[in-house]
Amino acid sequence: MTNIYPPLEIPETLAAGPGPGNTDPRVLERFAKTGVADHMQADVLRGMKEAKFMLRDLWGTKNVYTYGVAGTGWTGLDCMQSLILPGDKVVCFVNGTFSSIDDLTIRMKASSLEDLAKDSLNPKPANVITVTVPHGESVSGEIVEKALAEHKPMWAFMAHWETGSGRINDIQGFSDACEKHDVMGLVDAVSSLGVADFSIDDYPGVAAWASCPQKGVLSLPLTYAPVSFTDKAIDVVKKRGCYTFVNHPILDARHWGIIDGKDVENPVYHQTHSCYAVAAFHEALRIILAYGKAAKAEAYAYHEKALREAVEAMGCKVTSNMTSLVVCNLPDSMQGKEKELVQGARADGFGIWPTLSEPVQIRIGILNQLSEEQITEIVSRFADRMLAMGADFDKAKVMAGLQSYYAKKAA
Repeated sequence: MTNIYPPLEIPETLAAGPGPGNTDPRVLERFAKTGVADHMQADVLRGMKEAKFMLRDLWGTKNVYTYGVAGTGWTGLDCMQSLILPGDKVVCFVNGTFSSIDDLTIRMKASSLEDLAKDSLNPKPANVITVTVPHGESVSGEIVEKALAEHKPMWAFMAHWETGSGRINDIQGFSDACEKHDVMGLVDAVSSLGVADFSIDDYPGVAAWASCPQKGVLSLPLTYAPVSFTDKAIDVVKKRGCYTFVNHPILDARHWGIIDGKDVENPVYHQTHSCYAVAAFHEALRIILAYGKAAKAEAYAYHEKALREAVEAMGCKVTSNMTSLVVCNLPDSMQGKEKELVQGARADGFGIWPTLSEPVQIRIGILNQLSEEQITEIVSRFADRMLAMGADFDKAKVMAGLQSYYAKKAA
């Protein structure tokens, strides 16, 4: 007999972690109010055409091969990393959970059949050199320069912002070293696009970039992962090909009206795109560009500082330097209680996260939480959870300090 399960009743949660963030109600409205339409319907194609133009503005680029890959951030990263073929020499810089997973993906793509046969789930090809930077530290330009000078690879990989540890890595130093040593840089910009104010054309050493829809862009977890390829990267694919169809950097671009390096009026079918996803993605890009990249970056920095100071006032030690995420150690008396604290918070509809690799820390994010009222709620709820777990501080004093921070701005 078939079981008919009851419908899901998923409650509203304050998403105060590294991502996904709280989607703007206007994006949800576009998603919900979109009619059923063929993926080649005129307005759907208009949405894709305008989205690729808005993405170029958001990325700060003239790269024609700039578009969205249907799926999560990992889908966009897979598209970018498909540039790598077995035997390619690659240097990967790792300083947290997600750059570590990127490194694993690259090792899989660069492996020979013999490499995969030895350990298919964690291959270690000699042609991929992993440079590990300790958790809580950033990848510096000096580290990149030294590694590229020594190994002289074809490709180099780095995460711009590493969400696992909350660290910003030196994108200028990375680009400069790649350019100096004639290396093609690949960058994971999952956590920086839509949060930081940068233009990728300012970093000519980077050949390809990939981001995600659920963090700075804030277009639901499953719409489009932004990617951008330079002509140099596309030329490599033209000459060598790559081992994918759906996430092919050139073939996928055809559905966005990008053919032979030019924007065309009549796109070519590649895969079935969701009209709902197109509408949501289009609206999310409209919202962020209307806000302004510089203004959004300034707002994140301003509110992150407020959260950082409040968390430190509770006795925590902040080790991150991202502006959308605070990563901290609990007070000495609470060490070892990180996961218990996070589980208790989630049970109350307060979605914070632990780090996913050692050492275990607390991650509190502010994606799309850019007002005094929203930061105050995050601080208050974190303080309540800390106190319930046995922390020793005066919540009233913490909240007064937060109010004073915002009062200075108003004055």
